[in-house]
Amino acid sequence: QVQLVESGGGLVQPGGSLRLSCAGSGSIFSINHWAWHRQAPGKQRDLVASMTSSSTTYADSVKGRFTMSRDGAKNTVYLQMNSLKFEDTAVYYCKIVIMDNGRLQDYWGQGTQVTVSS
Repeated sequence: QVQLVESGGGLVQPGGSLRLSCAGSGSIFSINHWAWHRQAPGKQRDLVASMTSSSTTYADSVKGRFTMSRDGAKNTVYLQMNSLKFEDTAVYYCKIVIMDNGRLQDYWGQGTQVTVSS
């Protein structure tokens, strides 16, 4: 089993910054990719950023403002969020996709709330 725990969310003013962390534990092998998703009230869960061993991609809405990084030794990923906007308010979820017995299996964290408000 794999467990993911997010942290770092909170209340921030527009233009401010936050850094989210996602610590993984358990049987983390054969990683396909890590990702951050977010879900605003009444909306679907959307992909924010995705990281493989060779590349990182971002949603258009966060390009140039958000940066995803990883500490492989700690099985931890981060999401540095700068120049935050009201529309970035959401619950942010971390996800890992691993290859398990020949099939891809995804695991999610519990989510961390990010609120951008003046």
